[in-house]
Amino acid sequence: MQSEYDVLVLGGGTTGIVAAVQAARAGARTLLVEKCGLLGGTITVAGVTAPALFHAWGRQVIAGIGWELVTATVAEAGGSLRDFTTPGARQNSHSIGVNGPLFAALADRLVLDSGADLRLHTLLAELHRQEQGWAVTLCGKEGLSRLAVRQVIDATGDGNAARLAGLPVVVPDEVQPGTLLFRLAGYDRDQIDYERLEAAWEAALAAGRLRRSDSGWAGGKISGLVRGGGFNFIHVCDIQSDTSAAKTAAEVAARGVLLDLFRFLREQPGCEHLSIASMAPECGIRETVVIQGEATVTLDDYFGGRRWPDALCYSFYPIDLHLPAGLDFRPLPTGVVPTIPRAAMIPLGSQGFLAPGRHLSSDRLANSALRVQASCMAMGQAAGALAALAVRQGGEPGDQDLAAVRQLLSDHGAIVP
Repeated sequence: MQSEYDVLVLGGGTTGIVAAVQAARAGARTLLVEKCGLLGGTITVAGVTAPALFHAWGRQVIAGIGWELVTATVAEAGGSLRDFTTPGARQNSHSIGVNGPLFAALADRLVLDSGADLRLHTLLAELHRQEQGWAVTLCGKEGLSRLAVRQVIDATGDGNAARLAGLPVVVPDEVQPGTLLFRLAGYDRDQIDYERLEAAWEAALAAGRLRRSDSGWAGGKISGLVRGGGFNFIHVCDIQSDTSAAKTAAEVAARGVLLDLFRFLREQPGCEHLSIASMAPECGIRETVVIQGEATVTLDDYFGGRRWPDALCYSFYPIDLHLPAGLDFRPLPTGVVPTIPRAAMIPLGSQGFLAPGRHLSSDRLANSALRVQASCMAMGQAAGALAALAVRQGGEPGDQDLAAVRQLLSDHGAIVP
């Protein structure tokens, strides 16, 4: 083996950044591996620059390393935080806008300052269990490299490492649509005849030029997208992202939707000079595989605010299941703050392996809420603490004393149920 690490974190999104920093700050020799050229996941490569939600019912429920990074990004940009003591009109209204490039640059500093090593432009090739941990093969621009690691944290969001390790995952028959984020420019939205625009939209749908889902969750009409200047609107349906071939098809389909909309809108009066001012590098993915964990978070668990005995963090977001041309949006009952159990981050039959984040063991409706960025940060910190303690104390992440895990998390600023 060419090098050894205590903890290997695969995936440099919101889950993986925090997991790696927590593990390294707790004294574990840590390597963070990311397939792209920058950290941040959906914040940076998919353009979802509004992490949510750190607060519930007027109090903070998620803090720690993720909160540290978000607030540092806001401060770096010269911004300020809103008043979170009064719940917003909608439960998702207390997201925090951040600057994506600054977030990526500060994430680099945060990871490296923690003592963790960082490898960008790198993919996991192989993963095999051995007596004292895992034999890992990574694929970089220079070819293959091999590592020996004691604990693996799969933070890919797609269960990539879990599948390569032969651990059980659930691949759903249907997943939520993805969204390619973009901004439109070059037209005066107040000068558009929206009644005429909707008539043209309906004619284009009838002719098969466009799909109702192209307008996303905005009620099946095109006016909302045009009034809003683009951004988080369109739906890209019938896609997956758990393999390179599937993700390729998703990216091509997403850019095809944008191209079709662009051509249609340029034909409409008042939009003759419409342009695409910006586009996220990747299509944002809401749903993919989930692991089969030692426990599974269900809708009843989430909506009822179940207090799991092994809970290590909170999650707070409405049920938010995107449909081809609509949205199943269900605010949580007043006062409910769901918790996330350790057992849902541990794949069945695994050793030295954790899988926090979007692919957490959960049913579809619970996953539609707990997949969001702040919750993933909280899960990542919990996983980083578990992995570091398993290295320090020996044994499996699921065997670690919960009081010790919670104390370590609290020592690093996390809010623990």
